[in-house]
Amino acid sequence: MEGGYFLTYFLISIALITSSNNWKSVSAARPSAGETNTEFIRTSCKSTTYPNLCFSSLSSRSNAIGVSPQLLAHESLTVCLETAQSTSAMMLKLAHSQDMTPREIGAMHDCVEELSDAVSGIKKSLGEMKELRGKDFDLKMSDIQTWVSAALTDEDTCTEGFDGKVMNGKIKTVVRGKILEVAHLTSNALALINRLAALHGQK
Repeated sequence: MEGGYFLTYFLISIALITSSNNWKSVSAARPSAGETNTEFIRTSCKSTTYPNLCFSSLSSRSNAIGVSPQLLAHESLTVCLETAQSTSAMMLKLAHSQDMTPREIGAMHDCVEELSDAVSGIKKSLGEMKELRGKDFDLKMSDIQTWVSAALTDEDTCTEGFDGKVMNGKIKTVVRGKILEVAHLTSNALALINRLAALHGQK
């Protein structure tokens, strides 16, 4: 558990540090009149922990995003939600495999519960993102950052269930790979949310 919290703290710290380092140059990062949707996404993703994953996961949504930092953050959360849900469904299917031991099945179900909590937090963040305007912007933004950070913690806790010799090699590799993808997408979403908060603070 301690290792999971450390990883979460590290990822969140990286996102916040990156946001801080880009604070002074954030005005330059605002979309220019001639900037294309794709260029906007690529530039914005440079502020995330995993820029290549950020761009590859969001570039296909360029029409929906346009050059809006808020829509970019919203779509990044949507990608997190979709990936977490599909990963959870995959794990439930694997849990019914006849090749799994009771201990492996238990670890799988524990992880699914953690993912369920993460999905709940991401859904609340998406709902709040749609209402992110007005005088209470900062309060809503704080809620979103808290929920997404908590989702990242849940995802890190999930991976702990596959440490050691709990799972066999093949299943462990597949599951950990999918959970890490969800965690990396969530880390990127948090960075884009922090960037949105920074941009709003300069208005």
